[in-house]
Amino acid sequence: MAIPGVVYMIIFSFIPIYGLVIAFKNYTVIDTIESAQWVGLENFKIIMEDRYFWQSVVNTLGISFLKLAFGFVLPIILAVMIYELRDSVFKRVIQTISYLPHFLSWIILGGMLITWFSSNGMINGFLNLLGFSANQNHMLDVGKYWWIAALSDIWKEAGWGTILYLAAMSKIDPTFYEAAKMDGATRLRQVWSITIPMIRNIISLNLILSVSGLFNSNLDQTLVLMNSQNQPKAEVINSYVYRIGLMQGDFSYATAVGLGISIISVILLTITNIITKRLNDNKSVL
Repeated sequence: MAIPGVVYMIIFSFIPIYGLVIAFKNYTVIDTIESAQWVGLENFKIIMEDRYFWQSVVNTLGISFLKLAFGFVLPIILAVMIYELRDSVFKRVIQTISYLPHFLSWIILGGMLITWFSSNGMINGFLNLLGFSANQNHMLDVGKYWWIAALSDIWKEAGWGTILYLAAMSKIDPTFYEAAKMDGATRLRQVWSITIPMIRNIISLNLILSVSGLFNSNLDQTLVLMNSQNQPKAEVINSYVYRIGLMQGDFSYATAVGLGISIISVILLTITNIITKRLNDNKSVL
């Protein structure tokens, strides 16, 4: 049963590693990887002087930190709320509603957001009902893009992010809660003293993956929501690599950018794992 997954990893994850060598070459479509001219660290020197790259880094980190600040805690809170529900039918309905956005592509959700945030969209209609005079297209407002990108991604993935937490909560021994009730613990106290500590390892694992992915960005979302007006704040590293590599054909430079970001992500992964290991009494979650 594992063979198809192993073959997939070998073909699409391990074999392409050899192609990273073009980050140190001047590769073009008329060259082979072997025949391309070696340029050493020249591509990385260009990266350090490219202001458009650094702007994409700022945008990526800005959006990622907003996602981490608000999107990391929300699935935990939502999972606890669902877990505490006693009505099984209502619980399944809430779970289904919260999972649904995850299964919709960014093409669909992007079209919805563009319509909602347009001059005559739902957002302006709601603001007008509250007494605010709003008739602008929010998707063209550079200053709002980070919040739109972060909150829309959180809305899409928050429900799906509860699955691991709910699975961990289902393994908690009910006698812990019974003993806490006998001691007079409130529901909130039970959550804080029993539920959260029991899912600590899953929280730590998700934190490690979230921090290591700070330099990652949602390319699908960016390509759908980015336009000529908000591009200064919408251009992220992945879209920058896509534009430079596939649209402009500078494969070596795009590969150098991707390689550099991957190295930084591995460093972040290692540092976060060390920190969480110390916080969890030297028990590594990776």
